[in-house]
Amino acid sequence: MQIINRLVVTTLPLVPRFLVGRIARRYVAGVNLDEAVVKVRDLNQKGAMVTLDLLGESVSKLDQAEEAVAEYLRILDRIRDDKLDANVSLKPTQLGLLIDEAACQENIAKVVARAAEDGNFVRIDMEDRSTTDATLRIFRNLHRKFGDDAHGHVGVVLQAYMRRTLADIAALPGERVNVRLCKGIYVEPRADAWKGYETVRLAFLSALEKLFRQGIYVGIATHDEYLACGAIDLIDRLEIPRERYEFQMLLGVDTGLRDILIQGGHRLRVYVPYGRDWYEYSTRRLRENPEVAGHVMRAVLRGDPT
Repeated sequence: MQIINRLVVTTLPLVPRFLVGRIARRYVAGVNLDEAVVKVRDLNQKGAMVTLDLLGESVSKLDQAEEAVAEYLRILDRIRDDKLDANVSLKPTQLGLLIDEAACQENIAKVVARAAEDGNFVRIDMEDRSTTDATLRIFRNLHRKFGDDAHGHVGVVLQAYMRRTLADIAALPGERVNVRLCKGIYVEPRADAWKGYETVRLAFLSALEKLFRQGIYVGIATHDEYLACGAIDLIDRLEIPRERYEFQMLLGVDTGLRDILIQGGHRLRVYVPYGRDWYEYSTRRLRENPEVAGHVMRAVLRGDPT
């Protein structure tokens, strides 16, 4: 199966843009907010929560970051006004991290402040290892300001395959912390990241157990049925209440598992990206995660609904 996934990725440069677009429609909600809202409503009706993500990253000018801030404020207003069951996720490099860390933090703070006004939530995504320390610094600073009730209004992402993750979990603030745990998709050197399919699975479950034992709210982000099963086992053994976790999945990937988890009584959130940068997102996502490429291609061939 891994050979097939890799084949899908290596042939991407030969695939016409319009065909990539057809595939991308499965897991990109559209190019504008109106299109994304249609998808959010559909998912809410199916029992899923949503996190909305504006596509784009690694901006080179602060005015581009300011444009992203303005769009995120529009998203939060729309969530409030349309009474959608959704929050937002954002990438620090889209909000200026590679230009000025202080400016990036200020930009993210504007989005989190609006979310806090509405009782909503912002997830700070994790990117490659060069941004990890800065991302965690920004999260800790904003958590001190906006993490004062329930699980707070700001959370972060940790990647299970990074060797530092268990130490990062131990260093998290003591209360009202909200973490999305994923395997990790960036190609990192062996010195920094665990390698091997089963090794990363083990790292994921180890990190998940540590998060649970520290009383942290976890977004369990996986399409791996083995990990979903392992997570449910941990939830049962540790007697984790429903209010302390949710499963998370990408739009259009393994809708069958998504439905199984929802029908099993688990809260589940779907990551819904949209924006003009759909082509760059689609090709990068498929190149960096052959497993997702395989999931998507098999779904296309089966004709599965999103």
